[in-house]
Amino acid sequence: MISAASEHGHLIQSLHMFVFTCDDDDALNESEVNGNWTPQEKALHEARLKAKAKRRLRKSSSRNSTSDSFSESGDMGGVDPHSPKSKVLPNDRKSRMGKGRGLPKKGGAGGKGVWGAAGMVYEVEEPDIRDPNYDESSQGDTVYAKVVPEIDEKELEKMVNPIVQEYFEHGDTKEVELLLKELNLGHHKYEFSSMAVSLSLEGKASHRELTSRLLSDLTNKMMSQSEMARAFDKMLKELPDLILDTPEAPLVSQFIARAIADHVLPMSFLDCYKGKVDCEHARVALDRATVLLSMKKEVVRLDNVWGVGGGLRPVKHLIKEMNLLLKEYLISGDVAEAERCLRDLEVPHFHHELVYEAVVMVLEASGDNAGQMMMKLLQSFWKSGLVTIDQMNRGFQRVYDELPEISLDVPHAHTIMEGFVDLCFQEAVITKQLRDACPSRGRKRFVSEGDGGIIKN
Repeated sequence: MISAASEHGHLIQSLHMFVFTCDDDDALNESEVNGNWTPQEKALHEARLKAKAKRRLRKSSSRNSTSDSFSESGDMGGVDPHSPKSKVLPNDRKSRMGKGRGLPKKGGAGGKGVWGAAGMVYEVEEPDIRDPNYDESSQGDTVYAKVVPEIDEKELEKMVNPIVQEYFEHGDTKEVELLLKELNLGHHKYEFSSMAVSLSLEGKASHRELTSRLLSDLTNKMMSQSEMARAFDKMLKELPDLILDTPEAPLVSQFIARAIADHVLPMSFLDCYKGKVDCEHARVALDRATVLLSMKKEVVRLDNVWGVGGGLRPVKHLIKEMNLLLKEYLISGDVAEAERCLRDLEVPHFHHELVYEAVVMVLEASGDNAGQMMMKLLQSFWKSGLVTIDQMNRGFQRVYDELPEISLDVPHAHTIMEGFVDLCFQEAVITKQLRDACPSRGRKRFVSEGDGGIIKN
């Protein structure tokens, strides 16, 4: 009976152990909830908790010992470097040599593509136009600047020639200065002066006078004395070739003298060439300039170096020139020379003054010879087209208007005027309308004092 009972007890105990092993935590939890644990079950549960705690402690201790070995000795500590756990990811900031604590370098302030340490103040950076993220519309107001490219040497002549030719028409140096500022002449700036002088040598005396004034006004505004000296030096070197194209090229000496007098060129310009010139034409030009300066050393400006200045000269000077022209003609009788002198004056708008002075000379002259000579001179001017019909009419009309005043000095002015007008009309110098406009002073001539007022027809 005892053995059967003991076997029954052992069977029951093993059955309890089997059930506890299979149900595991669920059975224990149910027993804990029901509160009917046996001492054996309670002891087994405590043993399982202790074993679980030991496993956790073992895992954590092994992890800490591995990291310490990495940081202190650099040894892998028996870890296989080829294992998946030992491989370093590309973006991992931990040391690939197994050193360090795995923290970012410089506290997160270093490296590529980082913002820097906290609290760091950055300077304002200018936007880069080459940046792919550059946005022009977000940069505020856009300022556009006009960039003028430097003129090529081949295009320089095409740009300068129209400016100089137009200047010969209007004579405004400020207009030329404004046009030159719009052009980017660059290091070819000095060539403008040499081109202007070359073009004036191909033209008239008035063009040379205008060119001298232009060089004087541009000095120290657009060009310096050294640049002007460089331009004249170039002209002296090219003088032999310039003479072949322009017969007036030797007049460069007068340009040099006028430029030195106007302080366009330095006073030592001629001294730099003494004994250093091999070209015969350049030597003659420099010697001529020296002579002109020695003759006019007391004159600040060589205003009359070109002889005439066109309509830019004062009216009184033009009247004086025309009077001298007519007086020389009355002495010599050379119509061709008088015509040449009138053309050189280059004042076609002022030819009516010549007609006026010629008619007044006829009224003031004593004899018929002056009337005949002046008629021939005006006839030559009329036929050659040098004096237009408008200028001829204006000259005679001025005499008609001033005839009462002229009669105070010349009592027979009306009679002489009528005879000269008839002569000019017969030779087709003036029109019939102009002849009829000539004033006549009618005089009552009596037969005698005792005729009782009978008027002689």
